[in-house]
Amino acid sequence: MTTEIAKAHGFERRAVTLATWRTAPFSRWSFAHAAEVVPSAEIRAAAEQPETALAQSPLLDRPMETGLAGHGTARDFLAYAHTDAFVMMRSGQVIAEHYAPHADVNQPHIVFSVSKSLTALLIASLEADGLIDPNKPVTSLLPEAVGSAYGDCSIRDVLDMRVSLAFDEAYLNTDGAYARYRRATLWNPADPATPTETLLAFLLTLQKADHAHGGAHFYASPNSDLLGILVERATGKRYAEVFSERLWKPLGAKNHAGVTVDAEGSARAAGGVSVTARDLARVGEMVRNNGLVDGRQVVPQAWVADMLQAGDHQSWVDGKPNLLPNGRYRSQWYQSGEADGAFCAIGIHGQWLYVDPSTETVIVKLSSQPNPLDDELKQDNFAFFRALSGLNA
Repeated sequence: MTTEIAKAHGFERRAVTLATWRTAPFSRWSFAHAAEVVPSAEIRAAAEQPETALAQSPLLDRPMETGLAGHGTARDFLAYAHTDAFVMMRSGQVIAEHYAPHADVNQPHIVFSVSKSLTALLIASLEADGLIDPNKPVTSLLPEAVGSAYGDCSIRDVLDMRVSLAFDEAYLNTDGAYARYRRATLWNPADPATPTETLLAFLLTLQKADHAHGGAHFYASPNSDLLGILVERATGKRYAEVFSERLWKPLGAKNHAGVTVDAEGSARAAGGVSVTARDLARVGEMVRNNGLVDGRQVVPQAWVADMLQAGDHQSWVDGKPNLLPNGRYRSQWYQSGEADGAFCAIGIHGQWLYVDPSTETVIVKLSSQPNPLDDELKQDNFAFFRALSGLNA
């Protein structure tokens, strides 16, 4: 008998394994069901409150002059860009949304490296309570980091991706350090020929490159996983619990979220978080409002201001970016450097949280883009968001 999954997706559930879950076509299902593939911890909202998607989103069917990369309407572009879920807010209200036939307004979706930006919000909350000082060395919370690349850097270096690290962020690597990293997070099948490592054990094997910390921007996901471990060391609680208490419940999230974990329960803080598109839009709206939600300061206003203003442009340029030529990077968030003040969080396979303060616009796009990077499509997405932000609802 043909199963419902096979009818909807063209393949059976058994075809989705650790070896296939991040490849097309299987990713259209697995990105919304990561907890079925990788061990995960639940991030609880105060209470689940199922939502109903907008019945119509005429904005997405309106012809646009720019930003569509040759496609007729925003909805056409969303289909072209492998979109699973899309939400657009204006002044805190949802004004447009789109879900692929296999997606749903209440279905969490893995956001990959947008997780980094969410993890940084936890660091912000802990800093406000004096539990983490970004200016202190990593070893103040993780003494066993001595002898690794993290043995003589500050937490601020980690937050800003300015750690001197001998590591190659090669997403398709199958036999080097990145493959070990994937196995340690339980994202890839185990290799019988190599020892099994936990995430922390892997991180502590990483060595410093031949230059000082604090230099050019150097994007490395292990840095953000280290931040997740520092969250746990600073609080004595699991990452998912801290996430729930300090962000998800105060935010007023409507659906529980989740995060993948390794064999010891260490969270994949760099890329393993799954949330709904609407709840992620609420995060963007909270940051747009200087950390406030319904009059409550969830994230310190001073931290948001620092994140938006203090990133070092020269460090960004020295890192030879392929996006945002005027940009900066601070506390795991990207600043566009454009006059509209737009800032964003970005994840592989087409995950975006984009905020344009000048028009009070928040956009979320969750995707199952086959190519994890696709720099050309990344540029197209950014142009699309800028064009949408300039439209009247």
